[in-house]
Parts: sequence; C-alpha cells; structure tokens
Amino acid sequence: MLKELYDCAQRMGWALPLGYTEKTIQAFLCLTEDGDFVGVRMDGVHPFRCPDIGSLANGTHKSNLLVEKCSVIFPPEPSAKSRFFREGLKALAKVEPLAEVCCKALEDASCCEHMIAALEQHKVKPADRISFMVENTYLVECPTVETWWQTYRQQFQKPAKGDELSLCLITGRPTSPMATVPKNTGLRVVGGHSSGDALICFDKPAFCSYGLKKSANAPVSEEAFAQVRVALDNLLEDAPVLAGMKFVHWYDKPLPKQEPDILLPIFGSLKPEEEDEEDEEERSDETEEEATVMQQARRDADMLVRSVRSGQAVTDLPDRYYILLLSGVSGRVMVRQFAQGPYEDLKKNLDQWYADLQLRNPGGTGNLKPAKLAARLIRLLKCQNSDKQVFKRLKDELPGLTAPILHAILHGTGLPDPVAVRSLRFIRSQMLTKEPDRYGSLVPDPIACQWLKVWLIRNHKEEDLMPEYNPKHPSPAYHIGAMVAVYAALQQKAYPDVNVTVVQRFFASAQQTPALVLGRLAKMSTHYLAKLESKQLVQEYESHLAKVSARIGDTIPTVLALPEQSLFALGYYQMYAAMHEERLQQYGNNAVSANQNKGE
Repeated sequence: MLKELYDCAQRMGWALPLGYTEKTIQAFLCLTEDGDFVGVRMDGVHPFRCPDIGSLANGTHKSNLLVEKCSVIFPPEPSAKSRFFREGLKALAKVEPLAEVCCKALEDASCCEHMIAALEQHKVKPADRISFMVENTYLVECPTVETWWQTYRQQFQKPAKGDELSLCLITGRPTSPMATVPKNTGLRVVGGHSSGDALICFDKPAFCSYGLKKSANAPVSEEAFAQVRVALDNLLEDAPVLAGMKFVHWYDKPLPKQEPDILLPIFGSLKPEEEDEEDEEERSDETEEEATVMQQARRDADMLVRSVRSGQAVTDLPDRYYILLLSGVSGRVMVRQFAQGPYEDLKKNLDQWYADLQLRNPGGTGNLKPAKLAARLIRLLKCQNSDKQVFKRLKDELPGLTAPILHAILHGTGLPDPVAVRSLRFIRSQMLTKEPDRYGSLVPDPIACQWLKVWLIRNHKEEDLMPEYNPKHPSPAYHIGAMVAVYAALQQKAYPDVNVTVVQRFFASAQQTPALVLGRLAKMSTHYLAKLESKQLVQEYESHLAKVSARIGDTIPTVLALPEQSLFALGYYQMYAAMHEERLQQYGNNAVSANQNKGE
C-alpha cells in the first residue's frame, strides 16, 4: 500500500521538496520594501508550499517557520515557539532581503501593534495561519527559501549510526527510520482528529514486535514518506464518504480527460436530497448521467477484450486499480480495507454487478436505473419514515458490513448473509408502516429487492431469477409472494378506501409461515371478487389467482427459511410490477381502439 501511494505521488507530480507541505494561509501581512505595514490580505483558499518542521519538532518547543499560527507570531507572552520562529526568520534574512524586512517589522513595537489591530479587524483567529508579503511577493515563494530550508533543517536531524540504519519499506534503500511520521489531514469527517491522523504509529507495546522499538517495526525514510503523505492527502481531499469511511481510489495511470471514472457512479457520496428518493421512475438527470458513464465503461471493457484477442494494447486505459477505505480513530488512520487488481477485472466485475441488479421498476415501464451504494446501504438500516440522521446511522451501524460488500462488488463474490436479513427487515417494516403509493398499493422497496436478488444469485445460484416476473420459477415461495401481491391488488380494487390493507396485516406472517395465512387470504378473496362490479375484472383476477395457484403446487410450505423469504419478497415485487405493466398495456390498447373508433 505504501509503495503504491509513493508511486502515485511520483506519477501525478504531487511530490514536494523534503521538509515541505501544502498549507492554506488565512492572512498575509503586507509590507513595503522599507518595512512599512500597509494592510492585511485575506486568502485561506489557495494552498501554498511551505517549510514544515514536522517530526523534527517532537518533544521540543519548535514551531514552523515563515507560516505559523497568529498566536505564535504574536503571542500574548513571549514563548519558546515564538522565539524559535523569529530566530529562523533572522537566519533566512542573511540570504533573503525580503525576510530582513519582515524581521525589522517584528522588532518594531509600533508596527506590531498596527499589524495586530489589523488582524483583529479582519477577524483573524489566534489559531489561523498567517505569513508575510513584501511588495506583492509572498515570502514562502521566494526562490532562496527552499535552498535555505534544506540546509537549515539539517541541524535538527539526529545523525544516524551504522547500526541504526534499516531498509526503508517503501524504497528498499538503507535509511535512518523516522521516529514518528507527519500526520495526514482529511479524515475529520470520518472520526479523524482536527490536527491530523498518523498513518504509522507504534506508541503502544501491543503494536511492537520482536523486541523492536517504535519506528523500527516499520522503518520508512523521511523522503519516501513525504511523498506517501502528500499522495494520501491529495486523494483524501475529494474522496467520497461511504458509511463513515473515506473511499479513496486511484489508478496506476491517470485517466484521460474524456474517460469517466467508473467507480464514482457506484461509490460516490450520496447527496442529502437523494436519501429519500424512493420513486425510481422519477430519478434526476444525474442518474441518467451515471447510466451514460456505465455505457461508456462497457464500451471500454469491450475495447479491452478486443485488445486481448488482437494482441494490440489499449494504451490510454489504466492497468490496475487501488482502493482504500479509511477512517480516523484516536489520532490514527484506520485502514478498513485495501483492494487492488487488474483494471480489466474491475470493469468485468462492475458489469456483473449491474447485470445482477437488473430489476423491473414498480410501474413496469422498464428496469430500475442505477443508484449509488450509499443509497443502497440505507436500505440495510432499520426503516424509519423520517430519519434526519441517516448518514450518522450509516457511520455507526454499517462499517463492519460495508467492507465485505465492497469486496463482493469489486471481485464478483457473494454478499454477506446480513445483507439479506437487513433487507428483509427493512421491507417488512416498510410494508407495515408506509403509506400506500399513488395507486393505493404497497410495494416492497425496489432497492431492498435488488439486494435480495443479488444475494440469491451469488450465494444460492438462483439462475431462474430474471428482471421481471418468471412464471416458470421452480420455487413455491416465489409464487406464494406473487399470490399475496394478487390478493393485495384485488383488495385495493374492491375496497380502495380500506383503513388497513391485506399487506399491512399479513405480509410479514405470510412471508415466514405461509401455510397459516394463505388459506385465510383465499377465503377473504371470495368477498373481494363479489364486491367487484366489472365481470372483466372478476375474470382477470380469477385468472391470475388460478395461474399462480397452479405454479405453487399442491403443498404450501409451513415455514420459510431466509432464502425462501427472499424469494417471497421478490415474487411479490415482480408480480406487482407485472400487473402494472399489464394494466399499462391494456390502457394503451384501449386508447388505440378508441382512437380508431373515433376515426371511423
């Protein structure tokens, strides 16, 4: 993992000079060449490459130079850190005239008062970073600063003895291992510390082995880890959050500008307004864009297959992918999962993921459109009609389940059984508490049903599951679910204003112990059929019930296990969609006939 991050920094040109890091600077104190203070320039947006004392300051009162907190440069009382800052500025002043101007300004009490007052006026906080600017030149960007810093920082480094050298885990070259590594930023939203989190740390005896002390357990050179750190910081900056973890990914080759990132449509962050999108028929334009991305991904996969057959390489696509799931715990970077593999396999497995997910939408007008994994994970929580802290619940309840789900998607393997358990729980709760849709019916959540479909296909080799209702499916449980869907539709037609529906009363029990419930539902259906005024409707529902009953067979199972309960839910959902599709077709045929008669 460290070597891959190191190589990423090299390829992307993110490598910084030794002893440097990127920082945002909230305010610059502007001076003339004569040392007169002329105002404050606010920034706080653009990152600057700045000298960083890093681990060389451990256990001391050293500060960073040229860029520091306002409370260090202008302390209420003189401190060791403020003295160290001014001594370093004086050392730079020997080779850089602009630094000499800054030194004189800090030694002028009247000038300091004006600078402090101006900072307060601009509401600069004591913890905000500030620096200097002389005649429109940033002090940190002076050409002499880098050369001076590389020499100046050497006095703080402990000279290495021959017996203290170890082979760097990243480069394989002899090095004096860092006692502590600089911290990474970007994990604060997933439990990280505000000051950063350490990727490598051995401050507890449990982390050490073979009698080695601290850094000797994982020796890395300062030069190599600096590139690891800058690579991880850059990747974390735009990484989406997934169930309380940062989803960090990269490739061994930069993607061309016209090449879509095939991972983001699945693993990208879910916007707050998307968390309640239950109607798959009314998804936003963003979902359409995701479908376009996947079409492009499939074309690229075809290119890869053709390249293998023809022997001609496709040079503009990556060869390998890398994925990290990260969170912060007590000031440490917690690596939840690290995955890597061929880019060709990634595309093939993502195609398989989308193929396994294929399911008719509730209206029967087409298949469900793609959804992000975060939206899918919400269906693994307990169903709540109004949940304003759903993202917090994802973070608290699903980190242990998200990693194996990610592995299943990336490698085309089976899903954990809790996925089916949680999806069924979500569906049962929803069918009990949710209000009927615009047709007056209750339908299981489509995304939860997709979880069940993938779980059955991958874990139980259910090859007979199709996107739409399959009348030839061999499982009685599947058709029992379809039968309950017909009973529910029949009741809705007969009693559209009923207070409690058949689904709300019997769905959960029929899904678990159908033999105890199905007879009662059959008896109730005779009353519903008698209530219908249209003979055509009576014949239609009698036909549905007769056909599904024949598919169930002579024996109704007493108790359904987890796979059969999942098939029950899918049978119900797909029969619901099939009946809607049939109704739409009848409506269309009737409309055509009416127009023809009108024309005659």
